[in-house]
Amino acid sequence: MTRPNLHRLDYEGRRFHAPDGDHRTVAVYHQQGDLVWGEIAGGSIQRGWTAGTRQPDGTLTMGYTFVLTDGQVVCGRTHNTPALTPDGRIRLHETWERYGPHPTTGTSTIEEVAP
Repeated sequence: MTRPNLHRLDYEGRRFHAPDGDHRTVAVYHQQGDLVWGEIAGGSIQRGWTAGTRQPDGTLTMGYTFVLTDGQVVCGRTHNTPALTPDGRIRLHETWERYGPHPTTGTSTIEEVAP
């Protein structure tokens, strides 16, 4: 079996969620060349967007903006490193930074929703 090249993964149409988070929050990714973007909605996020580029090493460098259900606007940036789950889905290990009146940093994981 040929394993996908993590440097050249295709994100078009793939749906992601936090495996240990609110499964109602789903991001749908799109891609044109090395440009990658997504729309996020559900759970505590009314609407959100992320956009960035796939780097030559396969990582994603992106910015994000979320409008939460309480009306708060959250913005920041994230650096995502792809891996594959044992069943072949994409898992993104995120290192993120949030801007604004309550800046913070952290790490999280999102993974492709099983078909």
